Amino acid sequence: MSRINKNVILALLTLTSSAFLLFQLYYYKHYISAKNGAGVSKSKGNRIGFDSTQWRAVKKFVMLTSSQNVPVFLIDPLILELINKDLEQVKNISHGSTSECKFFCVPRDFTAFALRYHLWKNEEGWFRTAENMGFQCLKVESKDPRLDGIDSLSGTEIPLHYICRLANHAIHLVVFHERSGNYLWHGHLRLKGRVDRKFVPFRKLQFGRYPGAFDRPELQQITVDGLEVLIPKDPVHFLEEIPHSRFIECRYKEARAFFQQYLDDNTVEAMAFRKSAKELLQLAARTLKKLGVRFWLSSGTCLGWYRQCNIIPYSKDVDLGIFIQDYKSDIISAFQDVGLPLKHKFGKVEDSLELSFQGKDDVKLDIFFFYEETDHMWNGGTQAKTGKKFKYLFPKFTLCWTEFVDMKIHVPCETTDYIEANYGKNQQGM
Repeated sequence: MSRINKNVILALLTLTSSAFLLFQLYYYKHYISAKNGAGVSKSKGNRIGFDSTQWRAVKKFVMLTSSQNVPVFLIDPLILELINKDLEQVKNISHGSTSECKFFCVPRDFTAFALRYHLWKNEEGWFRTAENMGFQCLKVESKDPRLDGIDSLSGTEIPLHYICRLANHAIHLVVFHERSGNYLWHGHLRLKGRVDRKFVPFRKLQFGRYPGAFDRPELQQITVDGLEVLIPKDPVHFLEEIPHSRFIECRYKEARAFFQQYLDDNTVEAMAFRKSAKELLQLAARTLKKLGVRFWLSSGTCLGWYRQCNIIPYSKDVDLGIFIQDYKSDIISAFQDVGLPLKHKFGKVEDSLELSFQGKDDVKLDIFFFYEETDHMWNGGTQAKTGKKFKYLFPKFTLCWTEFVDMKIHVPCETTDYIEANYGKNQQGM
């Protein structure tokens, strides 16, 4: 009997202890944690994920930029993609009505924002305030490429990137600069000698592996995870630009050396031709953009950009390249509609197509279509007088943005190989 009583008493003690432990857990969850801010009352709903490191870092950064009137906008590809999937619903969310953190709480090392530098009025004050709020910030500067063509100003440094770390999350602020071609440009994130390479995992950055060029985006304000932020009004277009944004500069140093050896032609005739060629190039660019056709500077026009950062005054035409897969059946009529009649058509779509249009002042627009093989590309050529056909081979290439006669325009990224395939290794006297 005494043994039974001991077992009963032991069971009762175990049951009582378990009940007390469950009560403690319930009390902590519904009273203590709510008092300390880890939870919220039922009237406010259950706010899920808002204690994450990522969200707290972004919230502080948004507070920082708002207090300093710095108009940053979100460019993070991962978050923009998530927002775009449900954009209309996100746009209808009011401030403070979000119950779950769906975007800024996604695990990642960085969140990327951008800033148009000419709108930044108090850079040094912003930097000090950021550090006072607990951010550790790294500023990356380099020389301004827009001044490379001016000897007296070449070497002037400008800010390109800020990386501000809070705990184990970092904000990457990409500094966009205005360019004369009516577009935005950011520089290469190149670390200098004394920078701590372990400050953040730099190789995971989405921006800064190379300079980039973007159309100037129109912005809209939305509420994301309870935070008011600006994003591109057309996020799909901005996201499509990112993988094709690589930018290369004109070779200003080599151009100056060229003109020291070969004087520039500044005659009235040369200036008139350059003006007409620029207008023709602008008209062709607008027409092809409306058609959705990629193109790049080719032949003599590309040589002018590569060698002297300008139109060659004695070339007498404008040369463009187009991949044959981008050919549109209405391309001829589109040029005719803007006042450029067809002068020549050589070859056919499946073999050696070449189009030539007559511009004003006897300046011609030549369009060469490129065909891709396993290990090379080629385009066909035909002599207008004799009809003799040629085939020109090129190593495979990709397209980069550049600036040419105040335009954002494509050239082959592998420009040297492209030029040498066309003109050989020595093009100086051509």
